[in-house]
Amino acid sequence: MSDKQDTRKMLVSGNVFKTMLTLSVPAVLGMVVIGLYNFMDAVFVGQMVGPVAMTAVKVSYPFTLINSGIATLIGVGSSSVLSRAIGERDQETVDKIMGNLISFVSLLSVIVIVGGLLFTRQLLSLAGAEGEVLEQAVRYLRVVFCGSLFVNLGQSTNMIMRGEGKLKKAMAIMATSAILNIILDPVLIKVCGEGNGVLGAAFATIISQLVLMIMSFFYFLKKSDTVKIHKIKFEKTLIKPVLSVGVSAMLMQVMSMLQQTVLYNTASKWGGSEWQTILGAALSLQAFSFIPLWGISQGFQPAIGTNYGAKLFDRVGKFTRCFMVSATVVALIFYIPIMCFPAKMLSMFITDAAIVEAGAPMLRVLFGAFITYGVLILAITFFQAIGKASAASILALLRQLFLFLPLVLLLPNINGLGIKGVFYAQLFTDLIVLALAVIFMCGAFGRFRRA
Repeated sequence: MSDKQDTRKMLVSGNVFKTMLTLSVPAVLGMVVIGLYNFMDAVFVGQMVGPVAMTAVKVSYPFTLINSGIATLIGVGSSSVLSRAIGERDQETVDKIMGNLISFVSLLSVIVIVGGLLFTRQLLSLAGAEGEVLEQAVRYLRVVFCGSLFVNLGQSTNMIMRGEGKLKKAMAIMATSAILNIILDPVLIKVCGEGNGVLGAAFATIISQLVLMIMSFFYFLKKSDTVKIHKIKFEKTLIKPVLSVGVSAMLMQVMSMLQQTVLYNTASKWGGSEWQTILGAALSLQAFSFIPLWGISQGFQPAIGTNYGAKLFDRVGKFTRCFMVSATVVALIFYIPIMCFPAKMLSMFITDAAIVEAGAPMLRVLFGAFITYGVLILAITFFQAIGKASAASILALLRQLFLFLPLVLLLPNINGLGIKGVFYAQLFTDLIVLALAVIFMCGAFGRFRRA
């Protein structure tokens, strides 16, 4: 039996719990490793250069999500189309995936490189960066923008591997790239010197992403049994299904950019640079803790997409329950230590004890609903996997734009909350969107039962 037949058989008839582990464990490990990129940049820069440089890296981070948005737009959209095509045994569609992806990603990456280099300073000013923080952030972000093509092709092709069900292979390639980044970070920071330490961190990231891209292309050219690189061109039949699903996934990245830009600006207004530093450390912890849940969702997507394509709705339900329970357990692993030891968590990034003490209570508030994040992210992934982009888009837009941003701007003005309102906005938004996600999921499974 061929490798691709083995994968499909596992997804549509294998033991649900064992299949969940097979898909999720490598995905979680791979995504944790991915999360180490920006996380370790901030740690090394904060410890080896100083708090100004660490703040510069964190203020830049929202704008690196422009690249993540492009990779996610095309990668997740193509991955969803791929997994459903595998379930339907539609090899003609499978053969068009990579050529279409490379064409789209290359075009969008060139636009980001040109636009990013022209407007780096203006973008960072929107986040409230000023003075030395702004100058260091400009140097860091320009290097990151120059490597956009490597970043986007490397990440989007890796998503295709996951959609193919090859999560171990995807994890191994990602892990190699991220470990290289961790090795290069302190070396290049030291080589560039304290005054240009942020450049060392940026070069380490770009070199590592170049290696990721090369390894991913080698896999699809030489190793994959299911997905190959054929003609590199835009495929008219794929544009709509890829973009309709990919937009909801991209919104989570791009809206996160807008979200964090407003957060840093509001923190600067109500608390000054010290609270920007606290917010940067808190968001680093949140982003890193979220990564394993995102990894579980990457394993969830091919399981749901393939079984939905094969019209095995009972297995769709079983996989959903199994993955959501597992994701909640994983969320607890991060939730408990952060809620119990917030000061110790912040001190990984911040050496000033007074700043750590001020930020610890608000870290607890920011993580108040984190235990529910597994259910929330899997609900969004569920609708992406079955091609119902509108529900996924509504949840993503509410969480990161239409509910969250008004609360961030309004709460600091209410009842003397001030800077605390910035952190409470996340908690209230998460609880409201969670309730809506549960309602949407119940509606979807009601339709499955009638079918």
